[in-house]
Amino acid sequence: MPIADIYALSDEALAAEVGQRIDQLRLEQNVTQEQLAQAVGITEKTYRRLVAGGGKFETLIAVLRALGRLELVETFIPRSTFSPLQLAKLKGKERQRASGKRPDSSAASGPPAGLDW
Repeated sequence: MPIADIYALSDEALAAEVGQRIDQLRLEQNVTQEQLAQAVGITEKTYRRLVAGGGKFETLIAVLRALGRLELVETFIPRSTFSPLQLAKLKGKERQRASGKRPDSSAASGPPAGLDW
């Protein structure tokens, strides 16, 4: 599927697409839903929910592990590294959270119109 098509999918449709891909991995290894569910320690119903686009992230990881395809997690969300310049700026400061969007500095400061207190 081209990357442009992925962006066109809703979150639910993309989750279902990921589920279908996992089920394809299972089929390529000639493993039944029952065998895989037992290997992971879940019910077949839980597995079917996962491949339909539902389920827990932990279950997804357990299924990938059982299929011997855990490396796909690294491909899915690769580890992000700071550039040397960013590391130098952050030296001594370990980032704990994002700063969020800052208010627009061009907006008029002071109390809103009609408030005189």
